[in-house]
Amino acid sequence: MKGTLVNVVAVILGSGVGLALKQGIPEKYQNTLIHGMSLAVGIIGLQMALKTQNVLIVILGIAVGAVIGEALNIDGGLNKIGEWLSAKLSGSDEAGKSNIGRGFVTASLVYCIGAMAVVGSIQDGLTGDTSILYAKSLLDGIISVVFTSSMGIGVAFSSVSVLVYQGLITLLAGFFSAVLSEQVVTELTATGGILIVGVSILMLEIKNIKLANLLPAIPAAAIIAYYWPI
Repeated sequence: MKGTLVNVVAVILGSGVGLALKQGIPEKYQNTLIHGMSLAVGIIGLQMALKTQNVLIVILGIAVGAVIGEALNIDGGLNKIGEWLSAKLSGSDEAGKSNIGRGFVTASLVYCIGAMAVVGSIQDGLTGDTSILYAKSLLDGIISVVFTSSMGIGVAFSSVSVLVYQGLITLLAGFFSAVLSEQVVTELTATGGILIVGVSILMLEIKNIKLANLLPAIPAAAIIAYYWPI
């Protein structure tokens, strides 16, 4: 869980810096920082994707995962949850609590609902590789500065969400690591890498991708790899 703990610390430190910069950060600096991080995320995703030993497994996993994700409409469901929480918080009569709640919920959704959180935690649990979560930590730390400068201390509390969410995924992945072969882990990693590349594309605003609907591709690729004849 080292990667998750670093992520938690990054969110807290970023929030502290954000509180010190209550006047906000000029947009041009925000954009350049996010673009730079986006390119770095893309490189990480490509490195993971290129580890595949059988690209057919990755392709099939993504195809099956996309069908499942669209059928379940994971992306739409998450958006509805975000809209519902925003509506509840905006209806608060106490401005202070509303601002804290808005910062907490907004940051929690951004930090936890995404391919990097899922793939990074799985990678940490299966192989002990924390590179994805370290990159995510740096990115989340920068985002925390921006969010906290505008939404306040509530953003810092989202570190609890990160700890619980990513920690549970890491622990579950570690539990199953003993029964997963090297081939399964390799193809699962490669499939997750493609989703990480998708995160980079989203951050750079090149194309709007429903990445949440592709998350089932990760377990789909693992299952296909498990039964694939060597």
